[in-house]
Amino acid sequence: MNSRRTFVKKGIAGLMAGSIVPFSEKVNAAGTPAKKEDTFKLGVAGYSFYHFKLDEALEMMKKTDVHFLCIKDFHLPYNSTAEQITAFHQKLKDAGVTGYAVGPIYTKTHQDIDNAFDYAKRVGVDLIVGIPNHDDLKYVEQKVKETNIRYAIHNHGPEDKLYPNATSVYNHVKDLDPRIGLCFDMGHNQRDNQDPVTDLGKYSKRIFDIHLKNVTAATKDGKTCELGRGIIDIPAFVKMLRKVKYSGSCSLEYEKDMKDPLAGIAESVGYFRGVCQAS
Repeated sequence: MNSRRTFVKKGIAGLMAGSIVPFSEKVNAAGTPAKKEDTFKLGVAGYSFYHFKLDEALEMMKKTDVHFLCIKDFHLPYNSTAEQITAFHQKLKDAGVTGYAVGPIYTKTHQDIDNAFDYAKRVGVDLIVGIPNHDDLKYVEQKVKETNIRYAIHNHGPEDKLYPNATSVYNHVKDLDPRIGLCFDMGHNQRDNQDPVTDLGKYSKRIFDIHLKNVTAATKDGKTCELGRGIIDIPAFVKMLRKVKYSGSCSLEYEKDMKDPLAGIAESVGYFRGVCQAS
């Protein structure tokens, strides 16, 4: 009798175990494994819309189904009143868009830095993308500690004497408050003949924002192009995003055909989503 009871218990346990499927192995309605949702989100860097008014920019975001925006001052000026900021956010909300950061903001003086942090506080975001002088980094650190607003330094490629690549940024911030990090422009990093995939892996803990793009060459003559047409291995980049569990925004910064960017933005967004779904 005991042996029969043991056999039945084991059989029931086996059936139950067979019916419990880990989240990563669950199946969808089509009977294929369902993917875990990625921790990163797709956005657009406001500079992509340099030649367009806010309403036009939001319409392009609607057409491409993108919902996160890094805010530039030509859409929301630094001297905006509280009423103007409220109206701005309402317009974004009506379009299904969230403004998650401000910048890039260039600063030359402590007063410029004060103004940048005041702007971010009034806009209501917790991330500034900035380009400060090396000598001002300790003051940036002081402001970060005072406000709890994170600060991400943007690299701009071989022409940039301050921060040409991710390594140059990291070397300047590694000993500062951990809320000071990188806005990783992978395209400019590649133009400085650096490997975006490797650098994403090396510096991920200090990367708060990513300017998503591809370029035509690993030299200063490299130009921004549609995401799937350049020399950066985007599938490998997505794989690394997942490996390091990146949880920030990948914001497309599309600098080609800037007076008529919709087709290129749509192609790039579609390609990125296709890579994410296929891998």
